[in-house]
Parts: sequence; C-alpha cells; structure tokens
Amino acid sequence: MKRTNSREFWLLAITALLVIGAGLGMRDPWPSDEPRFALVAKQMVESGNWLFPHRGIELYSDKPPMLMWLQATFYTVLRDWRVAFLLPSLLAALGTLACVYDLGRRLWTRRVGLYAAWALLFTLHFTFQAKKAQIDPLVVCFITLANYGLLRHLLLGPHWRWWAAGWCFAGIGVITKGVGVLALLMLLPAALAAAAGWPRVRLHVRDPRFWWGPLAFLLPIAAWLVPVVVTALASGEPEYRIYLNDILFRQTAKRYAQSWDHPQPFWYHFATMATMWIPVILALPWAIPAWWRRLRRRDARYLLPLAWWLLVVVFFSIPSGKRDVYILPALPMFCLALAPLLPGLLRQRGPQRLLWTFTAVLSLVCLAGGLSMLWGEPAFERRLLEQRGADGAVAAALAWVLLACGGWGVAMLAWLRVRGAVFALLSLFGVVWVIYGLIGYPLLNDSSSARGVMRETGRRIGPQAELGLVAWKEQNLLMADRPAVTFGFKVLWDEQLRRAVAWQAAQPATRWLLVQEPAMQACIDRARAQVVGVANRRRWWLVPAAAVVGPCIPSAEELARERREQGNVDVE
Repeated sequence: MKRTNSREFWLLAITALLVIGAGLGMRDPWPSDEPRFALVAKQMVESGNWLFPHRGIELYSDKPPMLMWLQATFYTVLRDWRVAFLLPSLLAALGTLACVYDLGRRLWTRRVGLYAAWALLFTLHFTFQAKKAQIDPLVVCFITLANYGLLRHLLLGPHWRWWAAGWCFAGIGVITKGVGVLALLMLLPAALAAAAGWPRVRLHVRDPRFWWGPLAFLLPIAAWLVPVVVTALASGEPEYRIYLNDILFRQTAKRYAQSWDHPQPFWYHFATMATMWIPVILALPWAIPAWWRRLRRRDARYLLPLAWWLLVVVFFSIPSGKRDVYILPALPMFCLALAPLLPGLLRQRGPQRLLWTFTAVLSLVCLAGGLSMLWGEPAFERRLLEQRGADGAVAAALAWVLLACGGWGVAMLAWLRVRGAVFALLSLFGVVWVIYGLIGYPLLNDSSSARGVMRETGRRIGPQAELGLVAWKEQNLLMADRPAVTFGFKVLWDEQLRRAVAWQAAQPATRWLLVQEPAMQACIDRARAQVVGVANRRRWWLVPAAAVVGPCIPSAEELARERREQGNVDVE
C-alpha cells in the first residue's frame, strides 16, 4: 500500500512539473505584466537598490516588491533571465498543489488529497496563470499556505505553530499583492461555527497564544515597511514620499473603493468561474446538493473552505474594477471542498457523459481551427500576422499544433469511451499545455515579446549607436541590446517625444529614436523613418535625426489621439 501511495504521489508531482514547467527558459517575458516585473527586477540587480523599485527612471509603486525580489534573487543565483523570471510562478504553483494535497489528506484521506490536487492542476485558470510570470501565482501560494496553517489549527488543532504560520503567510501575501489579508476571512465562518457549537471547530481565543497570530501577521509587513518608511523620511526625497502614499493607500484601499480600471458588472466573476474554472466547475450541479447534505450534518471541513470561497467572490464583486485573476486565490479551496465528492461523481453516467461531450467539442474545435488555418479563408491568418507580427510559417505551425491536439483528443475518446472521459480530458489538457510550452513558446516569442523588434533595431543602427525610447513599453527597455535612454514612462507621449528630439539633436549622427506609431507626429518625416517591426499589436518606427523636420508641437488631433492611446495602454 505504501508503495502504491508513493507512486501515485510522484505521478502527480512529475505531471505537475511537466505540465507547468514545460518551456521553462524557452521564451522571454510577454506582456502585459511580465516584462514590467522582469524589468524592475533587472534594475534591482543592476542598481543594487532593492528597497525602492524602479521602472526606467521612475519609481514603480503599482505593486509590492515580493515577486521582483524573488526574480532578482533567482537571477543572481542562475544568471539567466529566461529561467529566473518564470521560476517563482513554477515553484508557487507546485507549493499550492502540495498544500491542497496535504490538506485533503489530513482532513479526509490520501485519495481525497490526490483528487484535490489533480482537480486544481488541470483547472484552466490555475494552469494558465501558473505558466505566466505574474504576481497572481505567488499570491495564490501564500494565501493557500495561510489557509493551510489556519485550517490545521481550526480543524485539526490546536496547533499554535501552524496558527502563527498561517497569519505570517497572510502577511507575506500582503507584501506580495496586498490581498493576502483575505486569507484571514477564514476566521469568520470559523467563529460562527464555533459559536454555534459545530464539532471540530475551535478558535481558542482565551489562550494567550491566540495573539501569536496577529503578531506573526505584522512581522513580514514590518520587515518590509519599516526600512522603506525610515529611508523615505530620512532621505527627504519627495518621490519617495509619493511612492509611500501610492503603494500604501492609492493602490490598496482607494483602488478597491474607487476602481479606475477594468470596469465590469457585478456578475463578472461568476462568469469567470463558469468559463475559466473548467473542468471542475462542471461538477457544480451535482456538488451543490451533496455539499448541502454535509453542511446539514454540521461538517466544518466543508463549511470553512466553501464559505471562504464565497466570501472572496463577493468581496471582489463589490468594486466596479474586476479582473479574472482576482478570484484565483479562491480556486484551491473550491477544489479542496469538491475533492471528497469526485470519486463518487466520476462513477455516475451523467458527469461521464458531460465530460465526454465537453472533450469531444474541444477536440473538434481544435481540428476545425487547424483545418481552417491551413486551407480555409486566410482572413484569420492575415489578422494574426498584422496584429502580432508573426509570419506565415508561424501560422502554419500553429495550425498543425491545433490539428495534433484535436487528433489526440479524438483518439483518446475513441479508446477510453464514456467511462474514461475524465482521463481523456485530462490527457488532452496535459498535451495542450506541454505542446504550448515546448513548441508554442519558441514559435510565438518574437511576436509576443519585443525580442524580434529590439533585435532588428540593434542590427539596423549598429553597435556604436545610442538608442532613445519614446512611448515605450517595458519589454523594449528590457530587451534592448544596449543601455537605452528613456524620457519617463508615465510622462505624456508628446512630452517624451519633445525631450527625445532634443536629446537626439545633441549628437544627431549617432543617436536614434524608437517610437511607437501613435506617438509619431507631423514633425517626423515618415519617408525618412523606418518601420522596424510589429510586436504585441504595436507598430514601431526607427527615427534618425534627419527624419525630424520641424518642432514637435502636436496638433489638437494628434494630442487627442495620443491621450486616447496612452490611456488604453495605462489600463492594460
């Protein structure tokens, strides 16, 4: 039995490493967020200033620095940015799976722990984000670790060390994205259940060790915040005080109460779960009555994770600004509460038929997409080429990838039939993610990052030239083959262009400007400039000094266009 259990666990671990880690080191950071964090981490390493993050010449206060610290640390050890920028997400995802597995094992059985981890691993939302270098996989890991510690104490305790650890991980989550504090919402259903006399649930509020938790929560926050505040106040630099105000107030409480980007209706997150939490959300029609029966039996193992899931969804549904990743931290607890039901559900004909049908539809969509890209009307390929800057060979290769995935799904369904629909679906998802990493990353890298544009820019201007960036994105500065000059990031584009032209005029023979197309004004003769490429649906122009034919004073129409375009960029 031990040997079987060990094999099952290692099968899960190796599959998770393969699915999430496939393609590690085979691509550069892709927008919208990855280049930003990688650039900040790179500048930390180069400047030695890890306390106040910078994006170009400006302080970066949109997010706390935890992810950037980890990326910079991994680069310091490995000296390879292509690995270092993705490694925190990979390790965080594996840590989240380990927490869910172990909680399922301790609260129910080892089999339940395996089902919980498998369900989480192949949920679309989780794997998609785990393969990206954004903050969300990291904050999900710390929130899940916090939930782990709290549940070990509340349901299996008292375990005071885990109680303190849970609060501490919530504090680390705060300096990762601010929302780490949401893990503490677990205490609300726990307090209600304890007051109602539910079995297993204990808060132990009269024990003095209860206060270990709040102290442990404040410890990591203070370890980051105290040096920042002391340095900001002692330096007397106004930009440091602006940084403090922005990151402590504007990007947290004010952003929640007065959202200024990504406006969505109240039901947005429910639609997100219906589409992004595939396939586990398909079990909901059978799971709800089963959960209700267990809650009527006062089983707190279901109450706490389910109540916390709903609290998180409601919390993020209140403000007008919403993104799908906001509710991602709730997914592990959803899978944990669902896992005890899955062995029975997957033996029923209804869920089996639903999974078979879903897998068949997904496979046929892949086949149809691949066939249309190869032999159908080329409008899709043309749009892909124009928007992404990819060439025809990339479109053809992607078509064959879709055909391979669709063919695999059809073959697995024919072999495993209705009873094996769940294995057919998981194998299809696994093949898609592995191919995406090993083949999709290299195919899409030049057009999805700025690598192709910046490589061509360096080739055209030569190794001795200087480069200035106007209306630039983080990937341009990150992937430039030389130290590039910037003129602010949040600075209005017309002002960036004015400063850039003045900088170029000081040494016109050796200085070039790379300008995003919406920032090109009438003062630049496009016949003397060069289109250097398209990346991420943006066209870039290489401007020599000879192409500047007059003072760069934008017309009202140019100014309105630039403001509109820059506003769209700022809320990506």
